[in-house]
Amino acid sequence: MRFVADVVSVARPRLGEPRWPPALAIGAVLAFNIGLRIWVPEARAIHVPWLIPATEALLLVVLVLSDPGNLVKHRRRLRAAALSLVVLLVVAALWATALLIYDLINGTGVTNSASQLLATGALVWFGNNLAFGLLYWLIDSAGPVARSGADVPVDFAFVQHTSPDLAPAGWRPVFLDYLHLGFTNATAFSPTDVMPLTHRAKYLMLVQSTVSLALLGLIVARSVNVFT
Repeated sequence: MRFVADVVSVARPRLGEPRWPPALAIGAVLAFNIGLRIWVPEARAIHVPWLIPATEALLLVVLVLSDPGNLVKHRRRLRAAALSLVVLLVVAALWATALLIYDLINGTGVTNSASQLLATGALVWFGNNLAFGLLYWLIDSAGPVARSGADVPVDFAFVQHTSPDLAPAGWRPVFLDYLHLGFTNATAFSPTDVMPLTHRAKYLMLVQSTVSLALLGLIVARSVNVFT
């Protein structure tokens, strides 16, 4: 019986990637968020200032406390919880972006201080990129666990997919690849080395790049006015 159990345990698919990269990324943005609120208590890019840090903290707990060995057994519950938190994080990040853009247009709040504006804008921009990177990571090919056994890309085609000779056999994208996708899409405002294959992937990237373009353009313009 012990031999059968061991065989079943070995045959059970695993996540295939560590949890510390997304946990570290969330922890870094969470620390940045808390540090900014201590430095500038009135700098509330969102009218519910605890929403984003609380969501990030809950997502961090889900990642840290989940057991990789039981991810397949509890995959649906963990995926539903993580996806719900990430969607909430994306919505909160977009709402914070909208409020910051509103302040930029009206010249209110932190927009009258160049240093506070740049710090708040950086936090909102990094938060957006992290949120979309997490969302890409969770939706592509039905999530990390399902993706570990997939042979072809579903939502995103990486260079390693289109040119297999550039990657080792059995290569699969991990969280850091999707985080890179989020930042390059927000900087170039278009696909770079990763091609979206489905409508949901295309329009998520469209939303992210549009928001990033509006945010960066207004922050740069306002900062120049404040400095001069």
